[in-house]
Amino acid sequence: MQSYIYYSYLSATIAYLLLLLYACFRKNWHLPFIVAVLCSLIWSSSVITATKNSPFFFADTLPYETLRNAAWFFQLGILLSKQRYNGYKQLFRSNTSVVASLFLLLVFVIELFPSYLTLIRKSLNVDPRFASHVVFAVFGLILVEQLYRSTPLKQRWNLKFLCISLGSLFTVDLLVYSKSLLFSSLDFALWQSRGVINALMTPFLAVTLSRLKLNSHSAELTTPRKTIFYTTILFGCGIYLILMSFAGFYIKRANTDWGEVAQTLFIFLAILLLVIPFTSGKIRAISKVYFSKHFFQYSYDYREEWLKISKSLAKLESLEELKVFIITTLTDLVESAGGGLWLKNEQGHFFLAAEQNLKLTPQEIEYLHNIGDLPQYLANKQWVIDFFELAHAPEVYDDIDLSPWCYEDSQVWLIVPLFHLNKLEAFVVLTQARAPRKLDWEDHDLLKTVGMQLANALALNRTSEELANNRQFETYHRLSAYLVHDLKNLVAQISLIVRNAEKHKHNPDFFDDTIDTLNNVVKKMHHIVEQLKQGETNNTNANTFINLVELVKNIAQQHLGTPPLQMSTTLSDCFVTADKIKLTNILTNLVQNAQDAVATSEGWVKLELTKNQDYAVIKIIDNGIGMDQQFIAERLFKPFDTTKGNAGMGIGAYEARDYILKQSGNIQVDSHPGQGTAFTIQIPLAQRISAKQGNNDQL
Repeated sequence: MQSYIYYSYLSATIAYLLLLLYACFRKNWHLPFIVAVLCSLIWSSSVITATKNSPFFFADTLPYETLRNAAWFFQLGILLSKQRYNGYKQLFRSNTSVVASLFLLLVFVIELFPSYLTLIRKSLNVDPRFASHVVFAVFGLILVEQLYRSTPLKQRWNLKFLCISLGSLFTVDLLVYSKSLLFSSLDFALWQSRGVINALMTPFLAVTLSRLKLNSHSAELTTPRKTIFYTTILFGCGIYLILMSFAGFYIKRANTDWGEVAQTLFIFLAILLLVIPFTSGKIRAISKVYFSKHFFQYSYDYREEWLKISKSLAKLESLEELKVFIITTLTDLVESAGGGLWLKNEQGHFFLAAEQNLKLTPQEIEYLHNIGDLPQYLANKQWVIDFFELAHAPEVYDDIDLSPWCYEDSQVWLIVPLFHLNKLEAFVVLTQARAPRKLDWEDHDLLKTVGMQLANALALNRTSEELANNRQFETYHRLSAYLVHDLKNLVAQISLIVRNAEKHKHNPDFFDDTIDTLNNVVKKMHHIVEQLKQGETNNTNANTFINLVELVKNIAQQHLGTPPLQMSTTLSDCFVTADKIKLTNILTNLVQNAQDAVATSEGWVKLELTKNQDYAVIKIIDNGIGMDQQFIAERLFKPFDTTKGNAGMGIGAYEARDYILKQSGNIQVDSHPGQGTAFTIQIPLAQRISAKQGNNDQL
């Protein structure tokens, strides 16, 4: 035993000595840290000295341990003051610092002078040193917890190892002295291991030393309400454990025969009594109300509530999840036991969309299904209906009949409206709170603010659903528009045949052209039927190897519009890869548009085919009315925008550009008002495409 204690604290002494040398020989001194390490070195050395003496008086080393604790408290207080107040002066003005200093001084004097200790032992029949060191351990854990919570996230990296090291130190002290206090004797099994534990802490403290330079230029920080809440809980637990230890000690002393059994049962019941409040929603609700009233100027941290709800809303993926989230959020805000959400349908009627622990009678549910003027009342007043307020000030709600819910055992407490753009989107019925409370103006403001945020989420979800439905309808309408556009072109060709039949019915060449035109119409009709079967209009998988020279000649022969189409080319062949029917429709439509743009008898329309090294070039030129640059930039290629009134669909130019670009081609428009228009279409030659594909295969 003696050997283990000696080497345990010897390792701590050596570790603290090395840490002290490291801290002193650094370029930047941190004096509070050096003092704390020096006091720790003195403490561990005192234990080694006590070990060498006989008999052992390990309790005589407690004054040095108190000195060590005071030094580390001062170090933590300096850092905490810098984090909160950008300086250390506030540490000396704090009432907490004064009380802690006086308590430390009192304990130090009692431990240093045995006469005072003997007097207290005779008066209280208990050793006060163990209880004092339990208080020191709890106070140290509180300082560590406050320092960590008060440090911004970006700076916690600097203090991480310091908080871990000192938190471990004070946790071990709490275990040692709480058990020693309980059994009225020092627990050597735990006490002798503290030397090794302290030695293991020093590397982390050495790492911390290089990170202790914190930013202190930010604005003054206020104490987070979570810090106060959890720190108070920690402090309360510490006091509770001390009192229970004293009680257990006296129970053991009262009955020596059954003392240990009674003590064990008492400690078990004490711990059970401590666990029950932490698992009680009602007690937590009462605690939150108490802290909000007595520790804060405002009852809620609005920024934290807003950010928390925003982050949670971002994680939701469906309307059902949103419904449950709305009820949960509002019930948690006011500690309600449950609630139900009423949504507005397309007819403007409200229905129960979701519920959570909604303990309403069938009569109350039936009344809500036939709510009458309640939505109008909520829309006009735009406030939360509070049935607690109704019971004490009924004149506030003279404008509405709430009698179905006004009876002694009614569970209805609040009706919270959810507004979006001043329109009532939904309302939530909340049942009675776990802890009875009266809502004030801050509660109402928070409920209305959160209600608007939740209503915006509902409106956004509904808009998303409508957008998805509109996209489906848009796809259907786009398909219909393309089909109608193709049918219109076919009807135009057949109409030309009918108009010219009377004049050319005895001309054999007319019959040949008519048969060719009708044959082309039949092919296009078959193509439209195939498109309807596939459910799409842009079938880019039907590309074939075609000769543009033959294609444009067929267009010139079959197109019988006015003025006649003039086709010009010097090529014998010009091969591209494209959808023959699609490309024919596009060129035919552009020729038709050019003919429609020519209003004079001297007008003309030309179709020219040339090629360069990479592209086949098709030009459709007319001397018609032309277009200005603003029209070309803003309206020419805009779908469903036409200047032909009911005679046009407004998708011909859009369809042409869309298809040509998908074929890796290009389309250009050169036009001026009164001077005509020239469409230039460039389509990659088949050889160029094959070469590109070969290069890609090699890669």
